[in-house]
Amino acid sequence: MGKLKFAIVGCGRIAYKHVEALVHNHAQAQLVATCDVVLEHATSKAQEYVDKMQKASFVALMPKIYSDYQLMLQEQDVDVVVIATESGKHAEIGLFCLAAKKHAIIEKPMALSTKDADRMIACAKENGVKLCVSHQNRFNLPIQKLRGAIEAGRFGRIFAGNARILWNRNEDYYTQAPWRGTYAQDGGCLMNQCIHNIDLLQWMLGDEITAVQAMVANYVHPYIEAEDYGSIQLQLKNGAIGNVEGTVCIYPRNLEETLTILGEKGTVVIGGPALNKVVVWQFADGQDDLAQMQAECNKDIDNIYGWGHTPLYADIIESIREDREPLINGIEGKKSMSIILHAYLASRLGKRIAFNKQDVDMEIILNQA
Repeated sequence: MGKLKFAIVGCGRIAYKHVEALVHNHAQAQLVATCDVVLEHATSKAQEYVDKMQKASFVALMPKIYSDYQLMLQEQDVDVVVIATESGKHAEIGLFCLAAKKHAIIEKPMALSTKDADRMIACAKENGVKLCVSHQNRFNLPIQKLRGAIEAGRFGRIFAGNARILWNRNEDYYTQAPWRGTYAQDGGCLMNQCIHNIDLLQWMLGDEITAVQAMVANYVHPYIEAEDYGSIQLQLKNGAIGNVEGTVCIYPRNLEETLTILGEKGTVVIGGPALNKVVVWQFADGQDDLAQMQAECNKDIDNIYGWGHTPLYADIIESIREDREPLINGIEGKKSMSIILHAYLASRLGKRIAFNKQDVDMEIILNQA
């Protein structure tokens, strides 16, 4: 099998990380097309790919440029479609590509409806293609070490986990695109900024979530529809509690992103700008210590997106070649967005609600009193 042919649909803020990941995986992948309703954005990312390949001393042809993804798939031989548009378009575009028997990498959240997420999962299965959701922070080395400690049983009983995202997003951020901060196409800070940490929290806690309660509010962003602060509590079947605090109200800039796991025999805190540093690492078994883990894991990063897109691409490429599920498939990708949708509904209803007992989407939520 030769190089897999990739196309990017949606060439906005996050697209450069996908270009970067393709360059880093150049031996296995090539970018053959870019697409955006704003043609200049698609042109810019195509040129960026060529420039980065040349800078790394690799040869690359200029990708074909489109404003219509359906036409692109008609004209181009594509193996994998990367969908990085506004969130409200993910399901529509994803279903079209999966039905066309294209593998897909979909930016978070994979959809804004649990029913749409289920349809995407089923469509990928029916057409024999891979569906990957871009929760790249799962590949961070501190996160991988934490997951390994959990799988080894080093915490004993885990009784709580906390995800805390204290960030800043100003008016300039929201005016970059008209869909930002709308419930129909984006969601608020929980769905857009906090979803990666919520994904990690539920991945570490691991057990079935039974109930959700939440409160959300808009404090300092009157020009957006959605929340800029949210608090969620999760009840798990095993009795553990998950806590989420997320906001984009922090003055004057991003403060922290942390993930804390508390167990009877262990305490771990992962922090840094993008969960890239071990802050606390304490276990009763004494197998390792904080200084050891920090020396092994802590690395500086250039931005909050971290370095996880490159191994995420390596994983889906390998999953296609080996015909296995990618680490973050549709089933995994659905979990965090479903938590947030349930949190929105619980906040609207003003009460604790059962989890996964019903289909939840933005339209249902917005129709609540």
